Amino acid sequence: MSKANLRSSEVTQGLERAAHRALLYAMGLGPEDMGKPLIGVVSSYTEIVPGHRHLRELAIAVREGIREAGGVPIEFNTIAICDGLCQGHVGMRYPLPSREVIADSVELMVEAHRLDGMVLMPACDKTVPGQIIAAVRTDIPSIILTGGPMYPGRCGEHKDLTLTDMREFVGQVKAGRLPQDKLAAIEERALPGPGSCAMLGTANTMCALAEALGLTLPGCSLVHAADAGKLRLARQSGRRAVEMVREGLAPSKIITPQSLRNAIIADMALGGSTNSVLHLLAIAYEAGIELSLDDFDRISRQVPHICNVKPSGAYPVQRLMEAGGMPGVLYQLRELLDASVQTVYGRLHDGLEPPSDEEMIRPLTSPLRPEGGIAVLYGNLAPQGAVVKQSAVSPKMMVHRGPAKPFDSMEEAVAALMSDGVHPGDVVVIRYEGPKGGPGMREMHMFASILMGMELSESVALVTDGRFSGSTRGPCIGHISPEAFEGGPLALVEAGDMISIDIPNRTLTLEVADDELARRRERWNPPERPLKGALAKYVALARSAGEGAVVAPLKQRRKQG
Repeated sequence: MSKANLRSSEVTQGLERAAHRALLYAMGLGPEDMGKPLIGVVSSYTEIVPGHRHLRELAIAVREGIREAGGVPIEFNTIAICDGLCQGHVGMRYPLPSREVIADSVELMVEAHRLDGMVLMPACDKTVPGQIIAAVRTDIPSIILTGGPMYPGRCGEHKDLTLTDMREFVGQVKAGRLPQDKLAAIEERALPGPGSCAMLGTANTMCALAEALGLTLPGCSLVHAADAGKLRLARQSGRRAVEMVREGLAPSKIITPQSLRNAIIADMALGGSTNSVLHLLAIAYEAGIELSLDDFDRISRQVPHICNVKPSGAYPVQRLMEAGGMPGVLYQLRELLDASVQTVYGRLHDGLEPPSDEEMIRPLTSPLRPEGGIAVLYGNLAPQGAVVKQSAVSPKMMVHRGPAKPFDSMEEAVAALMSDGVHPGDVVVIRYEGPKGGPGMREMHMFASILMGMELSESVALVTDGRFSGSTRGPCIGHISPEAFEGGPLALVEAGDMISIDIPNRTLTLEVADDELARRRERWNPPERPLKGALAKYVALARSAGEGAVVAPLKQRRKQG
């Protein structure tokens, strides 16, 4: 590639760029660097997210790889919020909006400084979709290096501990089945080091789906944070980013209707986080590709759940990696995938490897469950859809009917649960927690985990316009659209109304006559939400969960096909 073909030539070439070059020389660059590709090293390092605290070391290896391939590394950071630390309080309003801030910040840096390519280094929660959205938006050659999972913890007889277990232990203490001093000891040993939490929560789900989309090197997504193999992948990713610039291999050649379908297939087989629905919808929206909740449900009916990983299965992510990681998962799915799609390293079929453990990554003929991990429900309570991780629901609760117990916030529901105000048979309704109503579409994970720990998950269901952590188990139905704050039917539920849930038949029904709902609507007023700053901006622009909770205006999309 000639200097003139590089985007960065706009700041490095020509007489009129003398001041620009002077600024780059002030950073330690030399004249020999002025014609080399400028490659962004986009790190989400922060000192408050365990999944990110090792990213400085990985960034050094990425920089080495870029220089080895003849590029110039330009490192900068994005913000990164730890969803786990935000659970159960007002801080949970901020993670989903942060996805947009991450994407915007990467776009601003890349476009302002005319970088030629990127190595994106996400790990937890919204950093993964945020950085993917930025790659799609800027459409410069980009490769993802995921931070990697942490190893599971162990304390006495408690093995393979993940953050899912920690939250459920709270319910066990409340139910008198675990001494509080024992929980205190477990707290110190449950999460043994750096990396994203050791189950298929949102972080590891989205990292795995980045690989299924073709945005990482083969096997990268689930190599553990503390594994030396991650450092090798970091150098390789740096080298590959420079090569991609020379090849002109941009995200628009990788993120296609076919690759998005591959990612949804992988998601269903993994039993991944319901948040993946929000994020894949948002990625598709940014790419101008038509994608809807119906696509997820149709694929779920066609693709079985084959990965025995917490919280839908029995084991931590470590076992999935040891069994073959995503190359093994995609190998088992090969007859369902379009394996000829373009990836950052070639074609998807080039990265497939048979798994070493078919109990962990099962063949399609012997799945854990015959359908995929996620189901989409419709009905008069969710006219535009609702999402449930059906792979994490007990068979006893796949069909449930019970009286509604509505709450206008998660805090109210948790307080009722902890004071024995929730009873077997109830359908708990938590509303005004959607993208606009929360605002920020908080996760209801604290309530769901305590419910599980109290052994009520086989008798109590939860429906909400909020969302759930990827580590959530139980009959938890979220993303109800339209949300209560915008006048959705969830706002009209009263205590004692009967709600019917039928996951196999994909229905969610409020058993109240239409004329009665019309009378209630005449009396209804949305709650006041005095806001400022980032949340006020988010509420002004956010769309529904059924559209990925994106904040962009409608725009022309490419047709799927």
